[in-house]
Amino acid sequence: MKVKEVIHLLEELAPLAYSEDFDNTGLLVGNAQAEVTGILVTLDTLEEVVDEAIAKNCNMIVSFHPILFKGLKKITGKTYVERVILKAITNNIAIFAIHTALDNAWNGVNAMMCEKLGLQKREILIPQPGTIHKLTTFVPYEAAEQVREALFTAGAGAIGNYSNCSFNHSGMGSFKGNEDSNPTIGNKGETHFEPEIEIGVTFQKHLELGILQALFSAHPYEEVAYEITTLNNTNQHIGMGMVGEFEEALTEEAFLKHVKSVFKTGCVRHSALLGKDIKRVAVLGGSGSFAIKAAQAKGADAFITADLKYHDFFSAENRIVLTDVGHYESEQYTKDLLVAHLSKKITNFAVVLSQVNTNPIIYY
Repeated sequence: MKVKEVIHLLEELAPLAYSEDFDNTGLLVGNAQAEVTGILVTLDTLEEVVDEAIAKNCNMIVSFHPILFKGLKKITGKTYVERVILKAITNNIAIFAIHTALDNAWNGVNAMMCEKLGLQKREILIPQPGTIHKLTTFVPYEAAEQVREALFTAGAGAIGNYSNCSFNHSGMGSFKGNEDSNPTIGNKGETHFEPEIEIGVTFQKHLELGILQALFSAHPYEEVAYEITTLNNTNQHIGMGMVGEFEEALTEEAFLKHVKSVFKTGCVRHSALLGKDIKRVAVLGGSGSFAIKAAQAKGADAFITADLKYHDFFSAENRIVLTDVGHYESEQYTKDLLVAHLSKKITNFAVVLSQVNTNPIIYY
């Protein structure tokens, strides 16, 4: 199996198309055509992690966080980032980062947080805009069914719990081919009118290439007329953070004990307690202060995230209990998620969970 094939499997879980604009996801180091001998999964790619990959005969590292985030002007080994890159290149080790693509995935970072906490009735906290597109095309009557089926097979027409969704409208199309044309219907140089079906289907944006390939393959015309637009519809399964509910409400003290235990943290920083039970909870792995208002708007009794600053805690305004469990702690189960996903897909070589603790914070 090649590096590019492993990346394809990872994108089945978390398509890179949904990475945030500021992020640097994807293949950061290495050759996509290289054969993989083993995969090491880690939260962060440190020099010790590269050493571990070498020792375990893994020539591909799948990392949650990208080791390359900002541009490098020199690679001399003076910083930990430069040393990682040098050692990976020297030892022919590919490094792939998935970061915010997995943050935004339905079965990603935040789903793992919900699972570990025991939260049910999950929904996305902040849906990512612009992820639903619409394809409109025009097909002669006799070919409409085959085009529709090709589009459905490629993933178009799926809306929530429904599939094979489309809108079809009858009309009359016209065209005239020039001397270099080879029209399927009609004659070159003559204006031809053909009864056609206008087919409209929605799809998630990461499927666009495959859907267009299916359209061009199934459509009978030499030149296929189509248009793609971006919709403002809310995507129920792509976005930052999640909201869920405990089966039974917890007291605030029981909630904090549960959070501390689940995330194995040395300290839970939290805002003022409100004297009411906790049932509905918002979560967002990593730095999540930007989502405080969204958690309040969703009616969450508490919000679990990381990297809250002093003034962020004032934003609770006696409406919600804000809890900071630590950046590493909030994302620690990501490694298990990635190993489980890849292990189900790959059987001919090892997928290894890194044993290096990459948490830079130590509690005294």
